[in-house]
Amino acid sequence: MQHQPEAALSAAMHSFWRSGYHHTSLRDLLDAMNISRSSLYHTYGNKEALFTKALSRYREQLLAQLATSLAQEESAWCFIERLLKRTAEQAESEQASLGCLIFNSATELGNSETAEAQAAKQSVQAITAFFVTVIEQAQQEGSISEEYDAHSLAYFLTLSMSGLRLLLKSGATQQQAKSQVEHVLRGLGG
Repeated sequence: MQHQPEAALSAAMHSFWRSGYHHTSLRDLLDAMNISRSSLYHTYGNKEALFTKALSRYREQLLAQLATSLAQEESAWCFIERLLKRTAEQAESEQASLGCLIFNSATELGNSETAEAQAAKQSVQAITAFFVTVIEQAQQEGSISEEYDAHSLAYFLTLSMSGLRLLLKSGATQQQAKSQVEHVLRGLGG
């Protein structure tokens, strides 16, 4: 069977997403990716490098999905509202139990100087940068007051999404999650 690097990277990403960086063993990765140890080292380097590539893949896919969703909405405010509400609707699903690979990794790895922790930090920063753009667009549209700092509100939205993902991962019901979404929307000025 021929090695398919893209499929193998996707399998690794899902392994890290399900189990976390520290709880995903090299054996787990080899089995999920259906490759040999030598192929992993030759193609990806090591577990650390594979993780950063997998996290980068996840981040790129997530940001592309978010950008597409934003472009399809009638306004930035509608995008924010729908993003939060759709996330809340995932309560008690398999998706909810996984959480978000970026937020999971940032929580697990902390703010250490390792390449893996720095990749998680950069991924959180990339989400926040995207949210800055969304908040600025909502301010230009008049749905969020320009008296509020867009960067601060973007961090608030990142914090809110991270917290919402954590609530869902820990078993919050859809009603509980939707209630928190309403607080977040009010906090953003809506």
